[in-house]
Amino acid sequence: MEGFAEAVIDWFHVHGRHDLPWQAERSPYRVWVSEVMLQQTRVDTVVRYFARFIERFPDVASLAAADADQVLHLWTGLGYYSRVRNLHAAAKTIVATHHGQVPNTLAGLTSLAGIGRSTAGAILALAFGKSAAILDANVKRVLARCFAIEGYPADSRTAATLWQLAEQLVPREPAGVSNTKRLASGVARTMEAARPTGSGNQVAAYTQGMMDLGAGLCTHRQPACPKCPLHDRCLARARDQIALYPGRKPARKLPVRTVTMFVLQDRAGRILLEKRPPNGVWGSLYSLPQVDGREETRLPAGLPHVRLQDGQPEHLASMRHGFTHFLLDISPVRYQVAETGPGVADSNRWLWYSSAEPVEVGLAAPAKKLLAAMAATRDTP
Repeated sequence: MEGFAEAVIDWFHVHGRHDLPWQAERSPYRVWVSEVMLQQTRVDTVVRYFARFIERFPDVASLAAADADQVLHLWTGLGYYSRVRNLHAAAKTIVATHHGQVPNTLAGLTSLAGIGRSTAGAILALAFGKSAAILDANVKRVLARCFAIEGYPADSRTAATLWQLAEQLVPREPAGVSNTKRLASGVARTMEAARPTGSGNQVAAYTQGMMDLGAGLCTHRQPACPKCPLHDRCLARARDQIALYPGRKPARKLPVRTVTMFVLQDRAGRILLEKRPPNGVWGSLYSLPQVDGREETRLPAGLPHVRLQDGQPEHLASMRHGFTHFLLDISPVRYQVAETGPGVADSNRWLWYSSAEPVEVGLAAPAKKLLAAMAATRDTP
């Protein structure tokens, strides 16, 4: 393992990413928000959302004080909404019990909603310069190939081995201390000159370097092995077995569920949306009223009073939405509403939504897709 961290750090200073928006000011809050957004989401997608989110909520206090619908609105499209619900809850906890300061210990961070061991390690390393390990999907792939670790990374035994490696490889030198031996060579002096201002200490450079290696070189398909700083020490490459690592997830067929979603549209073109319960699928997001199965005439229970126009409903194009543990087949059915009754405006559960004048609320992905499609059809000459 000798020289592993140094090779990653040297590569990062020359070839790593130094222009990501959360790197401009590596405050604990900004690093935390970016790490949560990056969970199961590509960097290029996160970049678009991060700036808008930080502009609206520049610090922990502003996020904690925000209305839940506003927070969900700015997250709409990123998916995995439990992340932002946990982010919002954790911000409130930080204000209430940590004097508004993001904790700087592993125990303090992992006690917060939505922060696991790897996310906590990233915050400690990147924001505080502490020797803490991370093990996101990119780092798992790099370590599994370099050390030929067999097994699916999510399996407990394989994960324990990878965590042990990750902990052993993190640099232990104090923040701000440079490696004088490496700087003695001309090559190292060139690397130091190329190092961007404020690039951080060795731990931060190593941590970001490992993530960048996995994202840019040691990719899932067609890794760029000749450019990798770990090329000469990679066991998977030496054995010509790169495709075997990391081990694949055991195949299983996902169950399919079916629902009918009701598009209830009034004379003004507004569509009735229902706020989902806090827990479960699309928690606290607004979506279309629905029932299980294909039931075009069995309207959901609890609807506010509406009188539907006479005639048959319109069947819109069906869609499939994928979740981690199941697939959801959606059959949208549109009814024209002739008359609306009282109660919608007085209830936080129901909302008449107009695409022409949208309100800032979080939308479930299928609802957002259907609303956009109908708005596009309406605007087409």
